[in-house]
Amino acid sequence: MKWDAWGDPALAKELSADIKGLLAAALGVTGDAAPGPSADEVVLHPSRLSAEDLDALAGAVGKEHVSAADADRLPRAGGKSTPDLLRRRSREAQDAPDAVVLPGSEQEVAAVLAVCAERRIAVVPFGGGTSVVGGLDPERGGLAAVVSLDLRRFDGLLDLDETSGEAVLGAGLTGPAAEELLAERGWELGHYPQSFRYATIGGFAATRSSGQDSAGYGRFDEMVRGLRVVTPAGVLDLGRAPASAAGPDLRQLFLGSEGTLGVITAVRLRVHPLPAVKAYEAWSFPDFATGTAALRAVEQQGTGPTVIRLSDEAETMINLAMTEQIGGAPAVSGCLAVTVFEGGAAQVAARQQLTRDALLAAGGTSLGEGPARAWEHGRFSAPYLRDSLLAAGALCETLETAASWSRLPALRAAVTEALTGALPGSLVLCHVSHVYPTGASLYFTVVAALGEDPLTRWGTAKRAAGDAILRTGGTISHHHAVGADHRPWMTEEIGDLGVRILRAVKAELDPAGILNPGKLIP
Repeated sequence: MKWDAWGDPALAKELSADIKGLLAAALGVTGDAAPGPSADEVVLHPSRLSAEDLDALAGAVGKEHVSAADADRLPRAGGKSTPDLLRRRSREAQDAPDAVVLPGSEQEVAAVLAVCAERRIAVVPFGGGTSVVGGLDPERGGLAAVVSLDLRRFDGLLDLDETSGEAVLGAGLTGPAAEELLAERGWELGHYPQSFRYATIGGFAATRSSGQDSAGYGRFDEMVRGLRVVTPAGVLDLGRAPASAAGPDLRQLFLGSEGTLGVITAVRLRVHPLPAVKAYEAWSFPDFATGTAALRAVEQQGTGPTVIRLSDEAETMINLAMTEQIGGAPAVSGCLAVTVFEGGAAQVAARQQLTRDALLAAGGTSLGEGPARAWEHGRFSAPYLRDSLLAAGALCETLETAASWSRLPALRAAVTEALTGALPGSLVLCHVSHVYPTGASLYFTVVAALGEDPLTRWGTAKRAAGDAILRTGGTISHHHAVGADHRPWMTEEIGDLGVRILRAVKAELDPAGILNPGKLIP
């Protein structure tokens, strides 16, 4: 990806006249933000690694797989949150890993960890670089230096058990590469988060990722059947059977561990045959409460859409402004919901009809397939719009949470009030992104004028929103993970004893404390 923006520069989106007009009218944003430095102009703090350190790392992976060049360090200087991109605009010296190391085997990963433990060098595992919660910040944690451990060489389909419907994938495979390798054999994983084009299999596991098809295929952690993890204390091969009563499930220690306990090198996953049929239908609801109740009815009845999502009134309006034409569909008022169904023809038809019956009974109006197809066409493109908003002088950032159905209204109201209170005049959008029988995830987007000190302004808003989430019974993260940004709320989320448990596991697996300091564990 581009070092100071999301994704492929060729796919960058220009703001339409309608969006520019909306920004001016709603937020008073009328001009371009001051441009940041080019890659050649960026100043990085010098590498803290000695020649002897670099030689030791080269001895572990080969000289050609170690680099302390600024051109390699800069793209791994952080993730892709709005604060990350704002920091990239600085003309002051910036933090970056002191070197990039690219192991190609578990033995080489173990050797790198041994070198780093001996020489007091922190290690930040790196997949696609898509973290939006500070999970890739190059923190030393009091150690001498920090390296980025790039897993791109772990990029194979290692095994496909077509009888069991399981595949073993290398941790460095991107979402598209994994799906391409599986599709050649007639199979699909079906995990499509917004970061899909760049994020990796290991990153999905390490952050408990949730894809947009989660209603049909589940979260990523539900797909995981086994893991291989290299830790400073040894290698773990976890997951022997589809289910087990042999004590606590140790896979759960590493699903969501964010590189703090070990380096995931391979993941065994549940896969399914490529679907024969896809069907689409969009719906309109008069208000968010009605739409939320409709989604709850669908999920609790188990009618089985692969995708089901609901945008609030503000997000529906913005989505329409961003879409020049939605397949000839009627104009959408109120709140837009999207459903998608996959599988065999008879199965899809039956599930779609059951879902349609439930949504009609709950007060929905069918809009046909046009808006749902339009959503799918642009579902990975929102981060490009965020970059264009930043360039125009608008702060745009997201956060997400989840709670039980009964708590969702209070949670949405509290987070919206916290964001608008901290960022007066801002526009707050919300949608239901993932559903469960007992609750759902809420995903918020906030747009405000960039202002003189956007990092401080966003920090204030983030703290207010995080406090509101915990106060009203939500989780501090449903699928973005903890990283550095959500770490201040972890003690309240899991309690003092929970923190002590994580610290005890960390001490056993990583006694030198080299793995991703400053993330996840308070």
